[in-house]
Amino acid sequence: MHWAARAGIVLWLLGTQSAAAQHAIQHAVRFIVPDSPGADADIVARTIADRLADASGQRTEVVNHPGGRQTAGTALAAKAPADGHTMLLVSVMHTINPALDQRLRHDSTHDLEAVTLIASRPHLVVVHPSIPVRSGRELLALARAQPGKLDLATSGRGSAGHLAGALFESMAKLRVTTVHYTSASPAHVDLMAGEVDLMFTSPNPALYFARAGQLRALATTGAERSPSAPELPTLAQAAGLNGYEATQWYGIMVPAGTPREIVQSLNARIVQAMTAPQARASLARLAVSVIGSSPESFSEHLRAEARKWTSLIEEAGIREP
Repeated sequence: MHWAARAGIVLWLLGTQSAAAQHAIQHAVRFIVPDSPGADADIVARTIADRLADASGQRTEVVNHPGGRQTAGTALAAKAPADGHTMLLVSVMHTINPALDQRLRHDSTHDLEAVTLIASRPHLVVVHPSIPVRSGRELLALARAQPGKLDLATSGRGSAGHLAGALFESMAKLRVTTVHYTSASPAHVDLMAGEVDLMFTSPNPALYFARAGQLRALATTGAERSPSAPELPTLAQAAGLNGYEATQWYGIMVPAGTPREIVQSLNARIVQAMTAPQARASLARLAVSVIGSSPESFSEHLRAEARKWTSLIEEAGIREP
């Protein structure tokens, strides 16, 4: 072949590859976060988006779509094309909501597919310093001795913290008075003022308040001690409640029907990005530990969590207000 023809073919191939690369970058992945900007879920999602962009050059646009206790954004993702260009950040609320509200606009079991369980964090069990308990066992003993006297603050009916407290009540066979707030911030304010007694809440910023002496931290709610507060036992250890575990976890799902090879590719890219030291360090500031599971493992996790919270919700009679 004449050298000029060969040169022409090479230039054509380079041009084609360049155009394809530009198309990939322009065709951004839409990453739906069913929560408000600045929330923990939003920070987790933006950490993922930044790492994916650094690794592949393809833009990942975080789209906040709050509402309906995270169900509005979930419904939006469920209706998106199954082409790998829409991802959804899900949390433990994804397995709680169907049991709370039968009117959901999507079927979380059939409308979405698991990609990976990204990370999780425990709740922090905190009391006002005036409450005469310094351990999980002392809390359990006080609550049993005075049924209904302790006021348990939550960030809302059906919230992850509410159900963590309800699971404690159920497994310990005791009764507290639950006080629901519209969000965590006013609950923290009243807890530090002594208006309520107890809360299962995010370690960030409650751990800061505890270390400043404004709250007393008793335990964390994971299966193992939290790297963010290794000095604290788990509630299972502290109160002798074998099998107690309640965590706020985060995962990624895509619309049902997304080709298997795309799911596997997303899983590999996300796990690689999130297990990098920089990502781990970034999320550690939220007391979040990186996991990075297979799609199959995450699917089983979703089923197990759905069974657990549905059973508790039915037992406790918790319903949408």
